[in-house]
Amino acid sequence: MAAIKTIGVLTSGGDAPGMNAAIRAVTRSAIYNGMKVKGIFRGYKGLIEDEIVDLETHDVSNIIHHGGTILKTARCKEFKTVEGRQRAYENIKKHGIDALIVIGGDGSLSGARQFASEFDFPVVGLPGTIDNDLSGTDHTIGYDTALNTIMWCVDRIRDTASSHERLFFIEVMGREAGFLALYGALAGGAEAAIIPEISTEVDQLAELIQNGFRESKNSAIVLVAESPVTGGAMDLAERVRKEFPQYDVRVTILGHLQRGGTPTAQDRILASRMGAAAIDALLEGQRNIMIGDDDERIIYVPLSKAIRKDKTIDREILEKLKHLSK
Repeated sequence: MAAIKTIGVLTSGGDAPGMNAAIRAVTRSAIYNGMKVKGIFRGYKGLIEDEIVDLETHDVSNIIHHGGTILKTARCKEFKTVEGRQRAYENIKKHGIDALIVIGGDGSLSGARQFASEFDFPVVGLPGTIDNDLSGTDHTIGYDTALNTIMWCVDRIRDTASSHERLFFIEVMGREAGFLALYGALAGGAEAAIIPEISTEVDQLAELIQNGFRESKNSAIVLVAESPVTGGAMDLAERVRKEFPQYDVRVTILGHLQRGGTPTAQDRILASRMGAAAIDALLEGQRNIMIGDDDERIIYVPLSKAIRKDKTIDREILEKLKHLSK
């Protein structure tokens, strides 16, 4: 592979705390190694529409502690078309970009893999998503911050739940993965988590009620992943009102609160290590991989594996949550 002199970096899909730390690490590591850096605004949309600028060291100063992404992000249907990807490739060549670093989740890395395959172009992905649902990595950038935000909210909702002796359903993000709901419930001392991974196996709500989850308590909190598989917090609350009218039930939907805020130390460190590792990988001749975290070791994961959607929930944690809620 020819020497890489200029890299492009973009953030795509949903924003995640720590993306700025990753942009900073990519930019400064690249410059340290004699490369030029091009920042691409608004993800694949900006790549197609030629929103590409030079990034220097000072452009990424004082951003490590900010949530969101200075490069902005956007969904892009056009990139899913052959014509859209061709326009993106023409702009890449126009700016002399030799390799692309994509920071995002499953959809973003799926697009990166397809682009890399079609144009035989070097791409390195960084796992930037609060859902923690990418395979081949223990943690994704933004997950720890979102988990801490959920814990902070659960702590405060418990005060009012206890005062009014109510059952609260708290809906968190995670359409296809229950990591935030499960570990948020464990960290927040919630009575249960309803997650998509087991919703097709058991009626989680019926099991919850039948097991007498309020035997020794005058209030309860249940975290629910927003997935249509679980039904979501609103549907579950309505079902409780009909089937178990003895419960005074309320719903809180955390929504985009989970994506914002100052990234935690863990997310800043993870993003910085992964951003620097992306440049190391390119210098080593790696391509079409995602940077992963395996027991705190940086690893290279083929993009095909990263987007496989086979990351599993630890069933033991689910059982421990049931034991600890009694």
